[in-house]
Amino acid sequence: MKINAQTLKNLERILTENGYVVRYERGNFQSGYCVLEQKKVVVLNKFLDTEGRINTVIDLIPNVEINADALTLESQKLYKQVLDQQIIADKAAE
Repeated sequence: MKINAQTLKNLERILTENGYVVRYERGNFQSGYCVLEQKKVVVLNKFLDTEGRINTVIDLIPNVEINADALTLESQKLYKQVLDQQIIADKAAE
């Protein structure tokens, strides 16, 4: 996965297509993000660089409720790629 602004936009689109609002704000988030489940708001640390933002969103996506059917084809492919990457990371951690 390329580390650039377009990749970040595509990852954010997975969230927005499922009704989440993505905001960048200042805060002491140990994980780099905070999720307000009831309001479907994701707050990311605005001080992260592009690579940090991408890694944070990749970590976040498997932890929120995503309806894959609501995603565009392009987003579905990226979503599957993120989930596959997470499975590989989980197996490596074992």
